[in-house]
Amino acid sequence: MTVSPAPAWWRRPFGEQPLLATAHGAVLLVVTTYVFMIVRLPWVGDLGVHAATVERLRHNLFHPGNPMVDSATDSPYYSPWMVFLGLLAKVTGLGTFYVLRIAAVVGLVLLLTGIWFFTRTLTRHRAAPPLAILCVLFLWGDKLVLWSGFLGFTSLSLIVSYPSTFTLALGFHFLALLTLALRRGTATGWPTYLGLGVLWAVLMLSHQFSGVVITLGAVGVLGGARPWPAKATWIKLAGALAAGLAVLALWPYYSFFSLFGIGGLEEIHKSLYAHVFAKYGLVLIGVAALVLRFVRDRRDPLVIWFALALAMVVAGAVLDRWSYGRAAPALIMPAQIAAAIAVVESGKKLVRVVFGAAVAVGLVVGGWGQKDALGLIIRPDALSTHITKDTWKPDGTYWWTTPHGKYGEVFMTTWRPAQKLPAFGFYTVAPGYPDFFLPDEDQRVADTARYFEAGTPREERLALLHKYDVTWVLQRPDEGGLPADDPALRKTATGPGGRILYRVVG
Repeated sequence: MTVSPAPAWWRRPFGEQPLLATAHGAVLLVVTTYVFMIVRLPWVGDLGVHAATVERLRHNLFHPGNPMVDSATDSPYYSPWMVFLGLLAKVTGLGTFYVLRIAAVVGLVLLLTGIWFFTRTLTRHRAAPPLAILCVLFLWGDKLVLWSGFLGFTSLSLIVSYPSTFTLALGFHFLALLTLALRRGTATGWPTYLGLGVLWAVLMLSHQFSGVVITLGAVGVLGGARPWPAKATWIKLAGALAAGLAVLALWPYYSFFSLFGIGGLEEIHKSLYAHVFAKYGLVLIGVAALVLRFVRDRRDPLVIWFALALAMVVAGAVLDRWSYGRAAPALIMPAQIAAAIAVVESGKKLVRVVFGAAVAVGLVVGGWGQKDALGLIIRPDALSTHITKDTWKPDGTYWWTTPHGKYGEVFMTTWRPAQKLPAFGFYTVAPGYPDFFLPDEDQRVADTARYFEAGTPREERLALLHKYDVTWVLQRPDEGGLPADDPALRKTATGPGGRILYRVVG
């Protein structure tokens, strides 16, 4: 009897095919999980202001004004990506939260394909890209890091519709395209480089912190380019930079360069430097892989990317510039990708086996540490204390106010409702998020606190309502403000959590 030879794909190095199949299966499982998360669209952090941004652009594409308060100010939330989403909402008539779900799908697809594409520019091994995706999602630590631009499995499930996710996702494609352009040398023409310059500007405008992360990666790609770029290529790169700077300068919705003068970002980012090992300890596997890459090639692009980010993050700790910690993804992602590549491309088989075992254990530990994200699609009581149940409420939290209020009407309310009401087209007196482009932000916050403060005279409260042309007051009975029987208020509805909606009639 003639025995048929094993197929070509099975005659590869030992373990490669099972590894490839396992990695593909795991990525498919992750994608399926995210589909359910996108359907639920958990409300957390900045979702309210992103929804509000879409709402303002839907109603006035060219002069949307402040997304949170009734003020004709510019806002960095009006990025190219959000303008596109606003245009989509305006043209199609789709609801804001449906548009954000579309943004989540686009962001997820771009992210997974971007990591895949960029990893393929670094290695020919087919198992490396899916492994890189898994490492980027799970190779963190056993303590959750929930921040825009941080791509851990749980964090991404919350920020998948955010501009930061779109920026990093498109950024991986940018890095891959830049790598290929440099490899082609002088054969790469001006249109390609000018296009890359414009694409870089889109990244910087869409989410500045994530734009910096990708910019550091671009410097790494340039530093690791082989062959070293010729003079003609450097001229084209300078033209690309000039094109990008021109787009930044001409962007009409806000002044990009004025962001450099903004302060007040340090205290909120201090927590990024706390519990470092618990949050990022598994990345050390990737750091070991980077050391091997450095030994082989002093100009390895992942090593340069990591080193630049390390310098920036350390400078933040030394100088108390805690906002520099937002560059941490530029420290983490190259290490994660390096770890994935080391499993299939580390020279001796023993080294590959060691990295394979380390990455496997790391993925299991990291996955277990982020298991609470599954509470979104399994049951709410599966969540730990790291994620409050309020985080996972669907977008209907304040829908009960919409039958009563009209678009553009102003609410006097406390901080938490102020984060969400603008998502439904309303304004609040004080913004629910820091707004460095709003000149009277401090006064608005102080006036809101004064309205609800015990002992504030009735006349002063009425004056504050008149000052901001307030139509509605939303509060709990124990939050102060005008008493429920005041003739200036008319009780209209009661919502979840005991919040009462009053119409201002006086």
